[in-house]
Amino acid sequence: MPGFGRIPKPEGQRRNPNPVLGGKIRRISAAGHAAKAPKWPLPNPSKRELELWAQLWRTPVSAAWKFSWVNVVARYVHLLAVAEGPKAPGVVLIEVRQLEDRLGLSPMALLRLRIEIVEDDDPPADQRNVLDVRERLKAVQ
Repeated sequence: MPGFGRIPKPEGQRRNPNPVLGGKIRRISAAGHAAKAPKWPLPNPSKRELELWAQLWRTPVSAAWKFSWVNVVARYVHLLAVAEGPKAPGVVLIEVRQLEDRLGLSPMALLRLRIEIVEDDDPPADQRNVLDVRERLKAVQ
């Protein structure tokens, strides 16, 4: 996709990790978020909004959301409920897609946010298997 840049390299292959992002990929358990969903912050929720709200807070990526994100997630849920309706305005569909990207609700968004969802029984990737470029050059000389 144009405009998004390259996909991040694995930790062992990066030369200059971005200090703003911490330089590391955050690994989140695929078992989902164990905590209870926060209280709905917006007035007069519909039944569908409350269903989506509870469903989203059970997803693994919800473990990465900060408490200050509650209103953003609620706004996404509200717009998603509107987008599911008949004759949803195009502007709403665009905003839903953009919020999905911000919240890490698509595979590409997870890559850009440097979030990896892992199974609990999977050990972390062994970075010692990554061959350093200098080692390859020594083999040629």
